[in-house]
Amino acid sequence: METIMLDRSAIRGLFDKVKSEGRDALTAPEGKILCDAYGIKVPQEGLAKTADEAVSLAGSMGFPVVMKIVSPDILHKTEAGGVVVGVKSEEEARASYDKIVANAKTYKSDARIAGIQVQQMLTGGQEIIIGAVTDGSFGKLVAFGLGGVLVEVLKDITFRMAPATREDALSMLDGIQAAEMLKGVRGGEAVDREALADMIVRVSQLVSDYPEIVELDLNPVFATKDGAIAADVRIVVDFDQPEPRPRPAKEEIVAAMNKIMRPRAVAVIGASAEAGKIGNSVMKNLINGGYKGEIYPVHPKAEEILGYKAYPSVTAIPGDVDTAVFAIPAKFVAGALKECGEKKIPGAVLIPSGFAEAGAPELQDEIVAIGREYNIRLMGPNIYGFYYTPENLCATFCTAFDVKGSAALSSQSGGIGMAIIGFSRSAKMGVSAIVGLGNKSDIDEDDLLCFFEQDDNTKIIAQHLEDLKDGRAFAEAAKRVSKTKPVVVLKAGRTSAGAKAASSHTGALAGNDKIYEDVFNQSGVIRAKSLRQLLDFARGVPVLPTPKGENVVIITGAGGSGVLLSDACVDNKLSLMTMPDDLDAAFRKFIPPFGAAGNPVDITGGEPPQTYKNTVKLGLEDERIHALILGYWHTIVTPPMVFAKLMVEVKDEMKAKGIEKPMVASLAGDVEVEEAAEYLYAHGIPAYAYSTELPVEVLGAKYRWARGAGLL
Repeated sequence: METIMLDRSAIRGLFDKVKSEGRDALTAPEGKILCDAYGIKVPQEGLAKTADEAVSLAGSMGFPVVMKIVSPDILHKTEAGGVVVGVKSEEEARASYDKIVANAKTYKSDARIAGIQVQQMLTGGQEIIIGAVTDGSFGKLVAFGLGGVLVEVLKDITFRMAPATREDALSMLDGIQAAEMLKGVRGGEAVDREALADMIVRVSQLVSDYPEIVELDLNPVFATKDGAIAADVRIVVDFDQPEPRPRPAKEEIVAAMNKIMRPRAVAVIGASAEAGKIGNSVMKNLINGGYKGEIYPVHPKAEEILGYKAYPSVTAIPGDVDTAVFAIPAKFVAGALKECGEKKIPGAVLIPSGFAEAGAPELQDEIVAIGREYNIRLMGPNIYGFYYTPENLCATFCTAFDVKGSAALSSQSGGIGMAIIGFSRSAKMGVSAIVGLGNKSDIDEDDLLCFFEQDDNTKIIAQHLEDLKDGRAFAEAAKRVSKTKPVVVLKAGRTSAGAKAASSHTGALAGNDKIYEDVFNQSGVIRAKSLRQLLDFARGVPVLPTPKGENVVIITGAGGSGVLLSDACVDNKLSLMTMPDDLDAAFRKFIPPFGAAGNPVDITGGEPPQTYKNTVKLGLEDERIHALILGYWHTIVTPPMVFAKLMVEVKDEMKAKGIEKPMVASLAGDVEVEEAAEYLYAHGIPAYAYSTELPVEVLGAKYRWARGAGLL
């Protein structure tokens, strides 16, 4: 991309003029000034204030031309009858000038008319839209899609956070459903991809440099094999931008989160000796969970609680305290939080509800202000608390949890948090942490990402969320963390519309969920589509070794399972290997003549255990195969546990030779397959009874992470 030479003072002067005139949009000639400054190609054009000037301009640039109204009061020019396309002669230019002015006055009698824009007419090429919007969470986003009249009908558009890199821009060209159109179909010529990517990058830089630009449309952009040129530019501005959310530096976040998650001493504000009270449950969980640090119950009148000396306030506690867990009504939280500030306690876990979620935002604003004043990081309010198993820490009123492992999970909802606890216990999925975030008055998902990134006890991070308070901070953290640890997200509320109210085509297309989808992809996040997927990814992805390539082979004892597993591979963007002739012949040696080699390899249901062993061993040994999907069918000849133990035996035998590949299994059969699936999972082969979808989804998630982390 050529270097952009900017006259920033001239551009600033242009914006100052727009602001002083109380306008919320730039005129087309003003838009051209910005495009020229940023090297965004637009046609030759000029502003005519009389019909004679229009005729002269059109003649100098050559017919045909396009003529458009220039008015700060008319944003949608076509609606106002303010555009005439294909003006071919001096007579037509004169007539069009008069017609456009008349139409504009009919459309809006008091519209200020600066003149008529006369523009070189572009013909041919693929119509594209390139734009930008401002999202409440992610900030500036650049957009790309097919342009023209169908853009709002098809809504085939993709987004990336601005400023976008060249790689981001090129990925956008492949990120729309109609991507093949750009490559040339039915004898058509492919467009100049580099020119389009260059234009996307320049637009993203422009809106990043000037925050007052809230929406921008280049529609249509005409893309040909020789380049790209924007026929029309529309720029919407807003000079009252909200203050950005304050974000501490990463080092500060990690230091504070370490104090909260690995405290040497915990105070329980509202501790109680009475069963059934939240303050009682928190105390019992800290004690019974095996936490080895100091526990300080805080109660205005009690001498001791559950065998621990009680204190009337945190300020009366003799030693240092790292974390205070609040189990008192919302109206008392602010006062107690100030005392935590005086005691220099760095973290507060706010279990009480009754804040913003209950129509009391002023109570929440008050505690946020106290937190900032005293440098206390706040978790919650309106949460179940959190678990951090390496420290045997159960700072929660839920059940104590002791199944240790490497998955860190968080949820915005208490109910989802309980589902995580239940599944983790039932599936024997060890966790490093389970965290409730609730109202996210302060600590949110990106704070957790920063902590778990440097936490050696955590290998995968899985997060349920309903919104992101600071989507940009989350995306930046996720992009960094996902290079070393998988980040899985379940975004609830996929159907809500969210971007800023739209004056442009791009804005109208910016449905909230499409933005989340694209930014997650840009950040290397694995998106779960359901709660069960989130939990299964958290459990299964760390179990699987990282694949070394894209070639996946299905080995199945049931033809029907093979077909469904193949469908699931397509759904999960897995590449079924085209079987080379020599490998096909090698598999055929082990399967009956009526079985099917190729991929899936169908060994048929009547085969003894040795056939499963021989084919799976071949699949592991051949270097051209990178992952295996096993489809088991329950038969008398090969009972479920015989199959399971044999597969683990083959896997271990190959591992001893230094061969490790991801393997997942789908088990069809009677209830005995449940025990076999558990045995396989416990020995490093994620396996599911009665499902062909789940094992392939888990393998697909591992692949998505490996691709995003640049490991394939």
